[in-house]
Amino acid sequence: MKFELGFYGAAGNVTGSRYCLNANGKQILIDCGLYQEHQLKDRNWEHFNVNPSKLDAVILTHAHLDHCGLLPRLVKDGFSGPIYCTSATADIVKIVLLDCAHINEEDAEYKRQRHEREGRQGRFPVKPLYTTEEAKNVLPLLTPWDMKRPISLGDGLQVEFIEVAHILGASSLRFTITQNDETRKLVFSGDIGRWDMPILRDPSPIGEADYVVMESTYGNRLHGPQSDIEKELADVINDTANRGGNIIIPSFAIERTQELLFFLTKLLHANKIPHLRIFIDSPMAVRVTEVFKRHPYLFDKSTLSITRSLQPGNTTLVRSAAESKAINHIHGSVIVIAGSGMCTGGRIKHHLVHNIENEQATILFVGYQANGTLGRVILEGERTVRILGNMYDVNAHISRISGFSAHADKNELDRWLKTITTTPKQVFITHGEPEASQSFAEHLRKDFNLKVAVPVYKQVFTLD
Repeated sequence: MKFELGFYGAAGNVTGSRYCLNANGKQILIDCGLYQEHQLKDRNWEHFNVNPSKLDAVILTHAHLDHCGLLPRLVKDGFSGPIYCTSATADIVKIVLLDCAHINEEDAEYKRQRHEREGRQGRFPVKPLYTTEEAKNVLPLLTPWDMKRPISLGDGLQVEFIEVAHILGASSLRFTITQNDETRKLVFSGDIGRWDMPILRDPSPIGEADYVVMESTYGNRLHGPQSDIEKELADVINDTANRGGNIIIPSFAIERTQELLFFLTKLLHANKIPHLRIFIDSPMAVRVTEVFKRHPYLFDKSTLSITRSLQPGNTTLVRSAAESKAINHIHGSVIVIAGSGMCTGGRIKHHLVHNIENEQATILFVGYQANGTLGRVILEGERTVRILGNMYDVNAHISRISGFSAHADKNELDRWLKTITTTPKQVFITHGEPEASQSFAEHLRKDFNLKVAVPVYKQVFTLD
């Protein structure tokens, strides 16, 4: 019994998730994500470490950009096989890829015009990472599959999706590899969600696993109590409204925006915050919210009514760029929820330009900010930041609510691991900044008595 496992992304960092399984003559790519850390973005342009035309299939854990965002380049470079994922993931991937392609095209054109104005023509033409047409070429390959119904990949290899609660449709993957009457179970955690959060059901138990590839985003940290979310959100909104400023919230279009709307609805119904106008300035978030309404079977029983609570009455769904620009001319406080969640692109940058130097405004972070992203730079206290090619002083109030996170913290990662009913032969720690990954790995060695590896980029393991 032998098979190989290659780590071609999310190794020593948080984004760019990409693993390759070579087993039984099959070559399977698990996730195909975009790098979002500034210092690693050049990897998005590199040739793939595996030949796309030789891959038999791609299996997606979920639809976040750092897990699916490089699929258009994979297809452009020769991949033509099935891309298996859950039904909800397929619906969201279509939105995510087209949105990302549009942003790539817009950013490339904006940068080209800026270079032209500044009189600096580079040696290479400015071009998008991929175009809308290239993103559309991925869509026919998406192959939706039911949760927990095994997919036969042929030659003694199968995989199943196990609900993991991170975002709508997110799953862990469990491969069953059979060779000469021997069987091994290989589990990829994907991004592990949380228990007792609104909207989604809790993570499902994993069961048997011989090898585990496990994320560690918050492997050395604990989140604040979930019960504090409403109070902290209300405090930020009330304080900012009393100052007469805007509340600008960089938010992921998938899950985080819908959770924000859920909590805002509760606060408004209880009259704990002023009835400010709320703008969802993300065409992608608007479309994803509609996807949520098509998949209520994934909701927690106590929050099935969410389909009626995803849009408070004072909410405006912003679609066009003109509507987005008009928000900045409104007098009085407003709440603006805009993408991207790490401030790496999209409309949030324009709202930051108009608010970050305003002492009355608040920039409120409700999600993870990867190392090197604009969001991380602002959150860490830099007093001057570069946005859309210009420098701005950070005068606005900077706030953070950690309880919103869709990633399990250290204790919740332990809780997920304890649902494995066998002792794994080895655990591979990925998808974390080095300090978090190493800390969590040492914790598993010491407290779980497990054999643990922290792979580096491009490292390949032969397992038997």
